[in-house]
Amino acid sequence: MEEDRETSRTLLSRTQAIEREAAMEIDECVIFALGKAYQKAHGELKHRLKPLGLTVPQYSVLAGLWEQDGRTAAQLRERLTMDSATLTGVLDRLERSGLVVRSPDEKDRRLVRLRLTKAGTALREEVQRTVAELNGELLRLLPPQEAEPLRAALRTIATGER
Repeated sequence: MEEDRETSRTLLSRTQAIEREAAMEIDECVIFALGKAYQKAHGELKHRLKPLGLTVPQYSVLAGLWEQDGRTAAQLRERLTMDSATLTGVLDRLERSGLVVRSPDEKDRRLVRLRLTKAGTALREEVQRTVAELNGELLRLLPPQEAEPLRAALRTIATGER
């Protein structure tokens, strides 16, 4: 009987916690806070990439290829968590801009490899410097001891793994 009461209290406290979360103010909502932070960072990155002739999705694809040139579209989709339709459109624009080429795999002609052109490789330093500057500016908004815990928390949320 005592065990039943304890189980009831535990369930009640869980229910109360859920109800409190449901009634939380929007500014206390992690999802809302992440969304606002994303909008601010994404908007500023978009603004800074524009003079370089790139969009944020184009930067993401180039960064994935700077990390490992010659990936397939499937590998790039997985790395960037980008859907097929978006990736195809971004690759088409990068190809038209002369930054990326699609070429058949030498060993398996069914596979298409994505390769950087000289122009795509040449953009790397300036683009990465631009992104690093913005990243630094955003992290300087925090006390230094909070930067790494923030990165770790964001990775945990993004992967769903502790």
